[in-house]
Amino acid sequence: MNPTDQVLINIILYVFLPLWCAAGFVDWYCHRKSKIESTSGVKESLLHALMGVQVGIPIFLCLFFHVNALVLIAFSLSLLMHGIVAYFDIRLARKERQISILEMHAHAFLSTTPLFLFFMLVAINWQTLAELFHAGSSSSNHFSLIPATTSIGGPYYAPVFATLLLLFCVIPYLEELHRCARARVLRKQRFKTKIE
Repeated sequence: MNPTDQVLINIILYVFLPLWCAAGFVDWYCHRKSKIESTSGVKESLLHALMGVQVGIPIFLCLFFHVNALVLIAFSLSLLMHGIVAYFDIRLARKERQISILEMHAHAFLSTTPLFLFFMLVAINWQTLAELFHAGSSSSNHFSLIPATTSIGGPYYAPVFATLLLLFCVIPYLEELHRCARARVLRKQRFKTKIE
């Protein structure tokens, strides 16, 4: 691996991935502050969970598997789907609640960071794409999930990042979904009580 690729990998591991986690946490905080459970509720919260999964899966593929054409294609499709879901998320949120300036900035980071990650991966693995489009190249390695032989970032990076993700993204968004579901149940109970 050449020094430039190593610098790019370090930027991905120690700048962009933590930044993505931090932006997710800020976004969750903005949803909480705007009382999402009283407005768009479960519908929007489920979209947030879906978008997290859409970006989380390719990130973990890149951490644990050799980055080949299959991983890059999966990442690009995930980005496309993430963009579509993000559009519907904002469309729903705008109708139901106020989106603060801080939340808009968080959205900017959440939507662009995965894109930067993808293009940095393409820059590091440009030969993979070149081989894929080269006439006569039909290696089965292009479309197989091949476990990484060495841990990217060393043996401790993946567990530390997974813990960071759990604390700042997974748990907060599960809390949001639980809060929204509970608020919906309470609204239905109050409505039922009024009718009776």
